[in-house]
Amino acid sequence: MKIALINENSQAAKNEMICATLKKVVEPMGHEVFNYGMRGAEDPNSLTYVQNGILAAVLLNSGAADYVITGCGTGEGAMLACNSFPRVLCGHIESPLDAYLFSQVNDGNCVALPFAENFGWGGELNLQYIFEKLFCAPGGGGYPPERVEPEQRNKKILDKVKEVTHTDMVTILQNLDRDLAKGALSGAGFAEYFFANCKDEAIAQAVRELLK
Repeated sequence: MKIALINENSQAAKNEMICATLKKVVEPMGHEVFNYGMRGAEDPNSLTYVQNGILAAVLLNSGAADYVITGCGTGEGAMLACNSFPRVLCGHIESPLDAYLFSQVNDGNCVALPFAENFGWGGELNLQYIFEKLFCAPGGGGYPPERVEPEQRNKKILDKVKEVTHTDMVTILQNLDRDLAKGALSGAGFAEYFFANCKDEAIAQAVRELLK
């Protein structure tokens, strides 16, 4: 699985720690981590939580990433931004229990974490335990056992609803404010990671046009 990490400006200083913690957990499982930034508080390409949502949507819709880890101070803004887009199902995760239940019950492909709220002593340990529970089993397994069938059915229904209520990613990129979208896709490493892993040529071409 290709897992993308995205941090916005208010919590960019924690990027190195978050990335190291994520890699420590998921690389032994066979997953790859791609750090899309921001890579520190001094990163010249500043991202807002709204741009986190744009970047997450481009990565997930194009197949350049299979899963996105993002967040902001509270995690709420990043979650709302991500869920504004098609084929992105983002959960707000504060604890290892949240992580496990979101994975098993909701089977999403993106999580938004609060990197400031209640992030004190032991914060990196909570992150480690969250990542462990998020990826300890294939998503959508259900919990508790007697709820597996309706949970899986509801996930499929929600996916179909999002197909109706959202337009396609190429159209979105063409209609977004150009500077806002371009800024979301201009970070260090984006072009290297994205074009090497993108599986949708239409989205790739829309990104090329945007970055001109």
